[in-house]
Amino acid sequence: MTGNPLADLPAGAFARQDEGDDLDFYAPPRLVTHIDDAAVAALTARYRDLLPAGGRVLDLMSSWVSHLPADRAYAEVVGHGMNARELAANPRLDRWFVQDLNREPHLPLDDRAFDAALCCVGIQYLQRPVEVLAEVRRTLRPDALFVASFSNRCFPSKAVAIWRALDAAGHAALIELYLARAGFRSSTSQTLTDGRRSDPLTIVIGHA
Repeated sequence: MTGNPLADLPAGAFARQDEGDDLDFYAPPRLVTHIDDAAVAALTARYRDLLPAGGRVLDLMSSWVSHLPADRAYAEVVGHGMNARELAANPRLDRWFVQDLNREPHLPLDDRAFDAALCCVGIQYLQRPVEVLAEVRRTLRPDALFVASFSNRCFPSKAVAIWRALDAAGHAALIELYLARAGFRSSTSQTLTDGRRSDPLTIVIGHA
């Protein structure tokens, strides 16, 4: 990908409060969930509807849990993350790899290898989002889905500046911009939980 596909965004849009090494930041394993039980249940139910049973799934920016429905089997679930101990503890992953996508956005995965890809509450940390999502699209089969979810929680020191400046509607619009610039055919956003009785949770679905 040549040029900067997000050059029209404000200067410093992808700066962070903490520009220290990300692998060092994520080195201590965090065996917790970053959204509450009701939001997890809503996400799992939506995954059940969206993800093809028996398909191959890429779980990007994963950890010790993938929130996939327990009653669905997949041919393979490949996990990417920043902490080996968290990924090794995830029972849904058939294989996994550790990689800092802000340093190296290229994914060591084959073209058109997956039937779906996921990114749960992690996209706010990407400093090269279009490059990463173009790579995700490369690994997806035609018409496959990419499902990004986000809430109002994050590590603020590692979230990019433009994310911190936006509200939930702005976050959804930003992700849809990323997807469009990365070559996805279309995208839609859906509110799964509105935050009144649980953590708010929104998903953005991109169509490869």
